[in-house]
Amino acid sequence: MDKLSLFNRNNSGQNPSASWRTDLKTGWTVKVYQKIKEGDKSRIQAFEGIIIARKHGNEPGGTITVRKVSGGIGVEKTFPLHLPTITKIDVVKKAGTRKSKLYYLRDKSARETRKKIKAKQNTLNKEVNPA
Repeated sequence: MDKLSLFNRNNSGQNPSASWRTDLKTGWTVKVYQKIKEGDKSRIQAFEGIIIARKHGNEPGGTITVRKVSGGIGVEKTFPLHLPTITKIDVVKKAGTRKSKLYYLRDKSARETRKKIKAKQNTLNKEVNPA
């Protein structure tokens, strides 16, 4: 067994507050609250967007990439899941996707992205509640 997997196995239960971060899926719209320190003051900054990638699963090095469009410019941030400055992650909207990496959203406008996500969300609702 290599050293990294041995370390992950020994330290997997060390940070129980981060266990709720493991059920995030690509395509979900989330709001990530991160503590920012500027000089001697600290504040909490929110970043809301769509999860376009999730890497390394539940390991201590696991990350999510969140994308939002602000002022017509796409902004992406990669957050390590076990980062101590992340205070909480709120799920704003759940939507199903067929791909695990949504990098194709980089080439689409915000309107096209909403249409695609909304269409998939409607099909999920029809499957759950056939009426």
